[in-house]
Amino acid sequence: MIRTPLRPLARILEARQNGENPDAIERENLRIRHEQMRDKSRVRAEGRLLVLGIAFFCAFSVIGARMGMLAASEPAEPRAQVSGHSIIASRADIVDRHGRVLATNMSTHSLYAHPQQMIEPDRAANALAGIFPDIDPDRLAARFKDPKRKFLWVKRKISPEQMQAVHDIGEPGLLFGPREMRLYPNGALAAHVLGGASYGAEDVHAAEVIGTAGIEKFLDEELRDPSRAGAPLELSIDMTVQAAAEEVLDAGMKLMNAKGAASVLMDVRTGEVISIVSLPDFDPNDRPNPLVEGNPSDSPLFNRAVQGVYELGSTYKIFAAAQAIDIGLVNKNTVIDTKPPFEVSGFKIGEFANKNYGELSVEKIIVKSSNRGTGKLALAIGPKRQKEFLKTLGQLDATPLEIVEAKGGAPLFPKRWTDLSAVTISYGHGISTSPLHLAAGYAALANGGIYVNPTLLKRNEPATGTRVMSEQAAATARGILRKVVTEGTASFAEVPGYHVGGKTGTADKPKERGGGYYDDKVIATFASIFPAHDPRYVLIVTLDEPVETSGKKPRRTAGWTAVPVAAEMTGRIAPLLGLRPDFGEPGLEKIFSTSR
Repeated sequence: MIRTPLRPLARILEARQNGENPDAIERENLRIRHEQMRDKSRVRAEGRLLVLGIAFFCAFSVIGARMGMLAASEPAEPRAQVSGHSIIASRADIVDRHGRVLATNMSTHSLYAHPQQMIEPDRAANALAGIFPDIDPDRLAARFKDPKRKFLWVKRKISPEQMQAVHDIGEPGLLFGPREMRLYPNGALAAHVLGGASYGAEDVHAAEVIGTAGIEKFLDEELRDPSRAGAPLELSIDMTVQAAAEEVLDAGMKLMNAKGAASVLMDVRTGEVISIVSLPDFDPNDRPNPLVEGNPSDSPLFNRAVQGVYELGSTYKIFAAAQAIDIGLVNKNTVIDTKPPFEVSGFKIGEFANKNYGELSVEKIIVKSSNRGTGKLALAIGPKRQKEFLKTLGQLDATPLEIVEAKGGAPLFPKRWTDLSAVTISYGHGISTSPLHLAAGYAALANGGIYVNPTLLKRNEPATGTRVMSEQAAATARGILRKVVTEGTASFAEVPGYHVGGKTGTADKPKERGGGYYDDKVIATFASIFPAHDPRYVLIVTLDEPVETSGKKPRRTAGWTAVPVAAEMTGRIAPLLGLRPDFGEPGLEKIFSTSR
């Protein structure tokens, strides 16, 4: 920028020659300069006012448009989308199918200390040890007196009585923080379904309750979602039926001297699991620690109904018969020679107690539980078709049940599915599945040939599934299962008025090390449907290492162990399910009918 001098030399000299005052020239130039500066400032100010006016106009236009939109919209209650606190402490209740509480929250407090504010740390430590027996007073006192420690958790959650007792100590360095704790008001009831909860992120003012196992962990995000607006999670479990099943199974396990037990009750039309039990169990309010050594199945945390995969023995025979009937290889009256010898790939296939049943119809093969007869059906079907059929029945994949443990219950089966594999698998050896797998498979027989995934969530209508066999084949299979109870190995399963059908299964228990099987340890299972002519429910009962000792010799077969327990359970829970007893035996035409 070139500045014009106020006293230009040329003009000053000219003014002096003309007798003019040079100071007038300077004043005139100064006036012109000031006018130019005022003009620039005016233009700049006018520009700023224009920009500010445009900004105000845009802002008021946006606000006016938003107000117009709100005025034209329908009114609605606001819904919380996110928590205002960094720690989400709320968690939805879990209820059974009738709305009865299985898991809820309770307000409580935590106990922490500011050691530098404590007056008598030794006295406080001794007093706390009297309130909380698991506290070591000497160790706690040493931590209180640590000059570097400014904060110390004493107890993550305490009861109101314990809080009052700590208050009475009168120590200013002992402080309380609010907490939400997960409470299971029914104790061990449905423990393996619920799993348990613990604390995640926490500070002195709040703590995040997170699931640690079971459905609490599987649906953790959904249970913690603030947008649920307090709506509980509804399960398919019926608390009354669950309590009855647990009571009967516990008594049966003890009566049969079993190491463990499991049961599954499933609605065949919806796939809802009404009851699922694994014993021994635990109290999720005081969840035990996992085992760090030994067999995981020895822990009460182990879910035998879902995680436990076992050779379930002759309960699998009905699958071979149903498939053979479905693809037209046989009908229920087709006669098959079951006399020895019968060898496959150099291995002899025998019968229980070396029996020789001679020639049997397909129906009698299942009623008598013939290994040779079932094996010949499997060979006729072929390994490839058998494997495909069992896959459609969900027997080769982990069940999609809504608990985290379900994925750990993946079935075990041969990598190479040979003729020998097909034969042994047809009578439940060489393949290991869970009681829940078996329940889902039997539900497909019971509901007319449609496989439905089992679920722990309440459904208000029948579920859609995949057809795995014809209605006629499924109806024939149901009729055969009824004959197993009235004429075969499951005679103790009959419950007057409920027309039970089912199949027993007794499998030698494999050794944990070294291969082979125990001579005196079995897995005994009874898979049942009721009522057989119009099935509503599937019930599976499995006992681990049962021994019935009322006779001269110990008896371990399912007919003497699992079947009586299942019969007692059916008699207890059927009325709770709203099933009225029918003391008239339905005719065979009704049992074999395909109408629904």
